[in-house]
Amino acid sequence: MVRRKDIDGSISVPDFYGKELRWKREAAGLSLEAFLEGSFYGKTYLSDIERGERRMPVDLARHADRVLGTDGFFERHCEDVRRARRGPHAAYFEKALEAEKHAESIELWSPSILPGLLQAAPYARALVQSAHPSAPDDWVEEKVQARLDRARLLEGDNPVPEYWAILHESLLADPIVSPQDMTTQLDRIAELADRRRITPQIVPRSCGAYPLMAASIMIMTFSDAPPLIYTEASYSGDTIDDPALVKQYRKAYDRLRAVALSPDTSLAMIKAAAEDYRNGKQPDRLE
Repeated sequence: MVRRKDIDGSISVPDFYGKELRWKREAAGLSLEAFLEGSFYGKTYLSDIERGERRMPVDLARHADRVLGTDGFFERHCEDVRRARRGPHAAYFEKALEAEKHAESIELWSPSILPGLLQAAPYARALVQSAHPSAPDDWVEEKVQARLDRARLLEGDNPVPEYWAILHESLLADPIVSPQDMTTQLDRIAELADRRRITPQIVPRSCGAYPLMAASIMIMTFSDAPPLIYTEASYSGDTIDDPALVKQYRKAYDRLRAVALSPDTSLAMIKAAAEDYRNGKQPDRLE
């Protein structure tokens, strides 16, 4: 029998939390499967939490307290784990940041800025500086590097999530960086699409009213957990797991996909816009 490697709870708050959860579960004589009965989560999800690699959702923490009789311990300390994980990304984005690492699919609608996973350094830098104009350069560069590091999710030999990005035409036609930097930015998106790491679609200006006009959203699905929605504004964001709301957003996203241009047509337009910027021209409108 192979002996499992024990978890060192002294490494971090998440590791301590996960070790305590596993100790309580095993002391109760429960397997991963038995512990999870009555929840919506899979054993891989729970195993990741016990190794300190994934945050504990509040509903699963409540389930743990109920099954293990721990008098609210795991629910009370969810917030401690969340605070301990804070890094260069905004606190409100942390749950979505962790979730996307485990997602089977990510479907995103971004009407006003290119999504973080697709951003090249100049574009990311312009966004950070516009949102925090008084921030020192080293702070800005830390944020930019964190965004580039996050984008490694779409690289490497390991399976990547199926990534579908619906973008508004204005993101191609109304540049926020120099023509040279826009060329770099759009070349990156085209390269990812050519390698079949992403599927882009463009919503043209001419389509009239369309679903989700007032929101940017990210829909994430998982093999071992219910789907999750993330919505974001300039200085805030929210994760949504309420089944009724998730279903409503899911339907709206599918309707939005229906009004967007096809992936092949969209990719051709992205490449044409990149070529225009390369040649010093403003891209033609897509109407």
